[in-house]
Amino acid sequence: MRRTSLLPFLTLAATLFATDKPALLPDATSQEARNKAVAARVFDEIFNQGKFQVADEIYASDFVNHGLHKNFDLQADQAAVHGEKKAFPDLKITVDRMVAEGDLVTVVWTFRGTNTAAGYGLPPTGARIELRGITVWRIVDGKIREEWTSFDELQAARQLVSQMKWQILGLLAVAVILVWIFCRVILRLRLIRLNGAPARRP
Repeated sequence: MRRTSLLPFLTLAATLFATDKPALLPDATSQEARNKAVAARVFDEIFNQGKFQVADEIYASDFVNHGLHKNFDLQADQAAVHGEKKAFPDLKITVDRMVAEGDLVTVVWTFRGTNTAAGYGLPPTGARIELRGITVWRIVDGKIREEWTSFDELQAARQLVSQMKWQILGLLAVAVILVWIFCRVILRLRLIRLNGAPARRP
C-alpha cells in the first residue's frame, strides 16, 4: 500500500498563509488603531475635559445608544453626558482595557467622581463614586454609529446610600418628629373641640 507524504501539502498551505497574511494585516491593524483612537477621545476629551463640542466630530448623526430597555439618539445620549459632568465636576474616567476587532471597539473603564453639584437627577450629596463598566462601540469611517454600555447601577446607589447614611437617618428622624408633632396637634384640637362642645339635653 502506497503512503502519500503530507509534506508538499503542508508546504503549500504555509506558503499561502505567509503570502496572504501580510497583505491583510497592516490595513486591518491600522483601521483598528484609528477606531481605538476615536474611542479614546470620548473619555479623554468629552468626559474628562468636558469638551462636549467634540461629539460632533466623532459621533455619526444617526448614532444609536442601545439601552437595555430603550434606545437613545445622539441628543439624548449627550444630554446624559452633560448631566453626569455637571453632577460630578471632577469626573475622571480611566480606560482599563481596550480591544478592537473589525469595526467594533470594546472598552473596560472606571468612573471616579464626587457628586458636588445638582445634576443627572441627583442633589449635591458630596458622595464619592467609583464604579466599573464596559462599552462596545461600532465605528465606521471614523464615526461612532452604535453603542452598548453596561455598568452596575445598584453599586452606584449603594455607594451613595452608604456615604449618606447619617444624612438619611437625620432626615428620617426629622420626619418622625414632624409626624409626632402633627399627631399631637391634631389630638389636642380634637380634645379641645370635644371639651368645648355643649352637653346634650336628656
